Amino acid sequence: MNKVVAYIGLGSNLITPEAQIATARQAINALANVQECAFSSLYRSPPMGPQDQPDYVNAVMAVKTDLSPMQLLRCLQKIELDQGRVRKDERWGARTLDLDILLYAEEVIDVPDLIVPHYGLAERAFVVYPLQEIAPTIHVPGKGAIADLVALCPLDGLEKIAG
Repeated sequence: MNKVVAYIGLGSNLITPEAQIATARQAINALANVQECAFSSLYRSPPMGPQDQPDYVNAVMAVKTDLSPMQLLRCLQKIELDQGRVRKDERWGARTLDLDILLYAEEVIDVPDLIVPHYGLAERAFVVYPLQEIAPTIHVPGKGAIADLVALCPLDGLEKIAG
């Protein structure tokens, strides 16, 4: 299989989120058949859903891989578990680490465990702004050019973390 570029969203709001993101980045880079191409700045944003939780820290990572989308998903889920992620029924709750496949080449995937492009991608400032930072000309299948998505997406409290 040829290598494709995939974009991964990273997020955390528990147990030193910046360190969680850095550790996840290292773990993704350590995966066989995965090579980092780009990594965005870190961004801080208010939580989605319940507001009685800390702000999130988010980033987007571009990787080249010959793993299938499902193989990549399973690897990311293992990294989440290794970093203390506890999966609950609660949607948008606090978490040590959240890794999402945002885009996988130009593919559109809709299976029970995986939807690509990620279903909330276009409406989430903490995804579109860092994605535009590392891939300013990318086209999101079924959604349009990233510049157009950014133009339609309010910041909603998103701020780039200096450093």
